[in-house]
Amino acid sequence: SGSQSSQALQASTLVGRKVIVDTDKVKVDTSADFKGALNLTASSSNVWVNVYDTSGSQVNRLNLGQQSSGLVNFTWDGTDASGKKLDAGTYRFEAQASIDGKTEAMKTSLPANVDSVTLGQNGGEMTLNLAGVGSIGISKVQAVGQ
Repeated sequence: SGSQSSQALQASTLVGRKVIVDTDKVKVDTSADFKGALNLTASSSNVWVNVYDTSGSQVNRLNLGQQSSGLVNFTWDGTDASGKKLDAGTYRFEAQASIDGKTEAMKTSLPANVDSVTLGQNGGEMTLNLAGVGSIGISKVQAVGQ
């Protein structure tokens, strides 16, 4: 069918690019600044993002201070709390905000590299296989980056 071939074309253009997805865990190339975002449900006096390595140890905390509700961008330079550059690998980002005196978890939108694409069968949705994330449906992709 025509839709199958256009899907294949779309799939081939996505491989090797980054897509923004609603996840808390991705593979990070620590040689470059890592840019993510969190969805802040209400204005907060204090917003931060904890960064964990694969063993579950907290390696850094990004303090974002006071923020208005909406999409809040953050950048991690790939270092631990003492400023030492960490190895590339899968990291988990836990966004939290202080709202009305309570600490609340916020959803993160992170860039993930598209390793490969699986075409949808019988009109099913195309799935992207993302580094450090696993496979997700194309409908879960919020944006396509570089």
